[in-house]
Amino acid sequence: MMETPLPCLLLLLAALCLRPGLGLYTVNAVYGDTIVMPCSQGVPTDLMFGKWKYEPENNSPVFIAFRSETKKKVQYDDVAEYKGRLSLSENYTLSIKNARISDERRFVCMLVTEDNVYEEPTVVKVYKQPSQPEIIHPADFLETEKLKMLGECIARDSYPDGNITWYKNGNILQPVEGAVVMSLQKVVNQSTGLFTTTSSLQFMPTKKDANAQFACSVTYYGPSGQEKIPSEPVVFDVHYPTEKVTIKVLSQRNTIKEGDNITLKCSGNGNPPPQEFLFYTPGESEGIRSSDTYIMTDVRRNATGEYKCSLIDRSMEDSATITVHYLDLSLTPSGEVIKQIGEALPVSCNISSSRNATVFWIKDNTRMQTSPSFSSLQYQDAGNYICETTLQEVEGLKKRKTLTLIVEGKPKIRMTKKTGANKSKTIVCHVEGFPKPAVQWTTTGSGSIINQTEETNYVNGKFSSKIVISPEENVTLTCIAENQLERTVTSMNVSAISIPENDEPNDGNREKVNDQAKLIVGIVVGLLLAAMVAGIIYWVYVKKSKPLPRTVSHFLNPPSNSYSPNLCPQSDVNGKSEKAAAQNFQTLVRTPSKHVNKDLGNIEENKKLEENNHKPEA
Repeated sequence: MMETPLPCLLLLLAALCLRPGLGLYTVNAVYGDTIVMPCSQGVPTDLMFGKWKYEPENNSPVFIAFRSETKKKVQYDDVAEYKGRLSLSENYTLSIKNARISDERRFVCMLVTEDNVYEEPTVVKVYKQPSQPEIIHPADFLETEKLKMLGECIARDSYPDGNITWYKNGNILQPVEGAVVMSLQKVVNQSTGLFTTTSSLQFMPTKKDANAQFACSVTYYGPSGQEKIPSEPVVFDVHYPTEKVTIKVLSQRNTIKEGDNITLKCSGNGNPPPQEFLFYTPGESEGIRSSDTYIMTDVRRNATGEYKCSLIDRSMEDSATITVHYLDLSLTPSGEVIKQIGEALPVSCNISSSRNATVFWIKDNTRMQTSPSFSSLQYQDAGNYICETTLQEVEGLKKRKTLTLIVEGKPKIRMTKKTGANKSKTIVCHVEGFPKPAVQWTTTGSGSIINQTEETNYVNGKFSSKIVISPEENVTLTCIAENQLERTVTSMNVSAISIPENDEPNDGNREKVNDQAKLIVGIVVGLLLAAMVAGIIYWVYVKKSKPLPRTVSHFLNPPSNSYSPNLCPQSDVNGKSEKAAAQNFQTLVRTPSKHVNKDLGNIEENKKLEENNHKPEA
């Protein structure tokens, strides 16, 4: 006798559900599992043997298992469908392995004693869960206004048979005449007794059904009651005609300027969308057949206008307006301009644009506050001028033009001098002109060229050249400035006297210097004449008073040597008066005479030096 292990028996008992029905016990079994049927009467003490049988419909009972209580022996009847599948335990519980649909019948447990026969019937129910339902033969696409086979939902190998339900976006689909049509079909496998359930769905979608999810589920009965298994959702492409055409302007920026590339894209809201369109440019009545895009490169301002696109059959169209922004700048004059100092130069920067533009000027990388205006050009006006304009609303639209102004001038010279310590004198030659003049120093006496000079930086057409000398005699220094336009020469007299001297002007101021010299000479001569008149009057006065003293006679006729105050020894009052008068007269005469002689010498020296001055040469 084969015995079922206790752990396995407990597991099978947990999988079965015993419930009374019409005086019978019902055992629910799962297809393929082991059926366990206890003999619920209990084992009598005087039991002789027990037997199990099943009762086919309209046929005699068929015994399948026997157990002798006295001999402790188990026998199984030769029944083909149960061969090798039966097991009878000591408590007369019958187990049937690998439950089949054919095992769903009425079994009877018989216990026989010497006095009586006990029977306990049991009804077996077998259940088989179907496979997960799936949608087969799905449609490639659905079309609006057309009833079309969407697909079939199939659930295989179930027992008992199941039922199929269709869903759209999670909601149950109910049959609608002409729009939702469902048909159900069930097929039994003759060898296994299992059912395959199939439901087909015909569906007429609307535009709203685009991207809708369709699914199905199978409902069946299992050991624990009714259960449901859903399928995976499927999305179908819904085709519908175009109802609206839309044109879009594709550009890298929000605004379009000259030189940009523009792409027009036309689309229809149908599914599938139209693949070809007609594009119309401004002023053209004939459309250009193209795909859904039309490209324009390097657009100009004349591309501004209304653009249209339509379906090939021209049943519907859409339009868009494009504005191509532009910015023109003209600068007069422009480029490199050469002008002479003092000349006038009118400058104009004119703007033409699709919108209001902002204009500003830049000179030598510095932004100007006002526009340049030249009524009399100066050297500091030279430089690089940029007129720049932008359209703030249009990204990247900016124009600029350049004026390179060159202000030329002949060399101009102004010389100054200053006396320093140790008889040194600093002579500065202030030079103006463009191109920058080359400066050369010479001296009148030797005519040699002086190389030891210092120059300042050349700024705005001006610079200076400086020399420091300590002359031993009066000299004339000449400053020569020369550029491509002219050669200019100016000289300055430099005295060897170490007294402080102010800056000596030249050329135009030379007459003023000469007038000052003449005024000084006149003053000195006047002082001399006044002294002589005073002396004569005093002499006449003394002569009328008394004979002329020797002292006065000696004073009026002095010897060749220098004057001596001890020539008069008289000590009287008159003598003292005469001596004092003589001394005062001598002092009065000698004091102005000394200065006059020196100034006259300087005047003569200046006159000789001026004769050697060089006039400016062109």
